[in-house]
Amino acid sequence: MKTRLISLLFIATILVAGCKSGNKEAQENTPAPVTETKAPELAFDPATLGEEPVFDIVTSKGTIKIKLYKETPLHRDNFVKLASEKFYDNILFHRVIKGFMVQVGDPLTKDASADPAKYGTGGPGYTIPAEILPQFSHKKGALAAARKGDKANPNRESSGSQFYFVEDEKGCSHLDGQYTIFGETLEGLDVIDAIAAEPVTAPKNAPVNPIKIISVMPAAVVE
Repeated sequence: MKTRLISLLFIATILVAGCKSGNKEAQENTPAPVTETKAPELAFDPATLGEEPVFDIVTSKGTIKIKLYKETPLHRDNFVKLASEKFYDNILFHRVIKGFMVQVGDPLTKDASADPAKYGTGGPGYTIPAEILPQFSHKKGALAAARKGDKANPNRESSGSQFYFVEDEKGCSHLDGQYTIFGETLEGLDVIDAIAAEPVTAPKNAPVNPIKIISVMPAAVVE
């Protein structure tokens, strides 16, 4: 009897251990539950826009009205996508050079804990193939995509989010044929001039008094 009792206890111990082991193995082999990524709430429906959409870029210095070119669809569609997702809301102009251009679009500038020395290095995690066209030049108010230099970027692919406004045509003329120009300013050249006139810090040329984009929304176009 005693021997049988010991045998039964031994078998029970094996069964419990096996059950625990089986449960552990089942847990290890069971896929983790899928977490659904919630789509961002859109500021507007991109599908409602035309071939050459017009936007109001509202900044803390005033509003710049722009038109995007149909001839540069990759850059146009990317800008529309980011604007609809409110990517540019509260982003700072991080590089301002009077007599040249004003640059914006780095998401790092929205992070108060980010190192300002890294401004200009951030983006959405991708680049855009170049759409450099001879009919578009760096005229005043031209909207162009920033990018890394030729050595690191021989195909001249554009930043996924950073862009600049031409403040001075002569100062930017040497950039023709090297950077993708994908839009132009319809109204607000005075706002670009006001941003360019701001005092900046060395060596990054960031405005001493932060200037930000408040919103980017489709403009009401009067025919």
